[in-house]
Amino acid sequence: MRHTSIPGCFVAQVHQTPDAVALSEGEARLTYRELNERANQVAHRLLSAGVAAGEPVAVAMARSVELVVAILGVLKAGACYLPLHEAYPVERVQDILDRANGPLLLTDEPTRVRGLPRAERVVFADDTTEFTGRSTVDPVIAEAEGGQVAYIMHTSGSTGEPKGVAVTHRGVLGLALDSCWDTGRHERVPMLAPYAFGVSTYEIWVPLLRGGTIVLPRGALDVDGLRTLVAEESITGLHLTAGLFRVIADEAPEVLSGVREVLTGGDVIAPSAVRRVLDACPDLVVRATYGATELSSFAAHFPMTAPFEEPRTIPIGYPMDDVRVHVLDDELRPVGPGEVGELYIGGPRLALGYVGRDDLTAERFRTDPFEGQGHRVYRTGDLVRTRAGGVLEFVSRADNQVKIRGYRVELGEIESTLAAHPGVVHAAVVTRESELGEHRVVAYVVFPAGTEPASATEDLLADAARRLPEYMLPSVVIPLDRLPLTPNGKLDRAALPEPESGTSANYRPPATAREAVLCAVFEEVLEVGRVGMDDSFFDLEGNSLLAMRLISRIAARLDVELTIADLFNAPTVSDLCKLLDDQGVTNDE
Repeated sequence: MRHTSIPGCFVAQVHQTPDAVALSEGEARLTYRELNERANQVAHRLLSAGVAAGEPVAVAMARSVELVVAILGVLKAGACYLPLHEAYPVERVQDILDRANGPLLLTDEPTRVRGLPRAERVVFADDTTEFTGRSTVDPVIAEAEGGQVAYIMHTSGSTGEPKGVAVTHRGVLGLALDSCWDTGRHERVPMLAPYAFGVSTYEIWVPLLRGGTIVLPRGALDVDGLRTLVAEESITGLHLTAGLFRVIADEAPEVLSGVREVLTGGDVIAPSAVRRVLDACPDLVVRATYGATELSSFAAHFPMTAPFEEPRTIPIGYPMDDVRVHVLDDELRPVGPGEVGELYIGGPRLALGYVGRDDLTAERFRTDPFEGQGHRVYRTGDLVRTRAGGVLEFVSRADNQVKIRGYRVELGEIESTLAAHPGVVHAAVVTRESELGEHRVVAYVVFPAGTEPASATEDLLADAARRLPEYMLPSVVIPLDRLPLTPNGKLDRAALPEPESGTSANYRPPATAREAVLCAVFEEVLEVGRVGMDDSFFDLEGNSLLAMRLISRIAARLDVELTIADLFNAPTVSDLCKLLDDQGVTNDE
């Protein structure tokens, strides 16, 4: 098959096995040959719309075969893709599009139904009339080096604005061809992460560039859904966030039986969770991953196998191929083994920087102090130490960045959003950690004198939900008369009060054995003292990960099957009992 290959560009690497299955979605299968031809049709449609080489093309689509076809089509047109998370508020998406100077928008019907941002040029990738008669031959595009931008992903920004990271073809190819994947364990990989986040670089391009198959799951990803997916689709490798990995380890580690390798990362990994998974699946490899969007997703890894001696912490691990690491002090001098310093990472996988933000790029991407001009390093903001054998161990953050449910979040962005509300005098945001190691965002807000706190809080959260993705919204807002300050006038974060874990004042106790079990499971999962019949799971700071844990434990205690959708529709114990009654499940008085 002929390719107008871009030197260093990975597009031409995709089609080395034309008759192998590239994409699998339920009964639908797409070979590499078919993927190439359909992507070419997308590319020709984009070129006819005036898309230029290197130009960003926004992609807002549901997870589907058409999504992967569209992304590849953008690249074959010589452009770069700008993925937009389907769960982002429309205002946030609109802001990203406006900053990109109004690129063409590739979308689909399910996204249109949810609501589209304003865009002058829109192409529906699932509309066959858009591509009927288009050529299936590779388009002739101008040659470019591997330093051309492949995609622009947006991460949280400390100034209140998301920042776009420009990742190159060279960076993607470097990740996908890393020797750590030379194990035959990543032949069938499910696309579980949002495609607007860095992990999708692994989920899309590692299988495609190695002749493997991307599996597009259907339905909700809960414990039972993952069990079915692994078994029916013969999954060989997958990535789970640290939070989801812990839920699986606690509730049903056996669902990973048959998988050859599980990657996990994005936050602190619990050693006890790794042990439980390896005890249940002794033939499995659990690989801790470390990285950032600025590093083309992963930059370091640490494989773990059975028998597993549970360490105090799981390290960041060892650098991947073509990755240079430096642990430096404040004056950019190397620190000794065991000493704490900030981690700087260099090599060809580095992103070009932040689009339109030369100031932020200069702050985070610096000249390599050891390689000199022409070589750069990325300042990670992570404080680490080097252990015996050269393995890196995470110590803490050097800035105000945190991980929430696997997503990188700048608390400054949340603070800026809340403080911009006209009904707020001051705002501060911190994270609090539960006993299960899960983080939640807590906001402390000073409202104008005379404001009724409950209604002001409701209005503030409604406004924030229009600007921030769900995982960045505060789980609780605590009104204060004033923010505590240190003697030199700075915010005293240590003096901010702990949020109270409580339920509603109108407590209604359970009356049946089933109601009592459900209330007890709510209390256990949410880590609160008392849950009544009318207390909402989500009002008590429940989230999608805790929902998976709750559903799994309800199934174990009551032998009933519920879904996350059921919990959204019936968030209280009373609602769940009515749902079970409607389903004909016996109520044991």
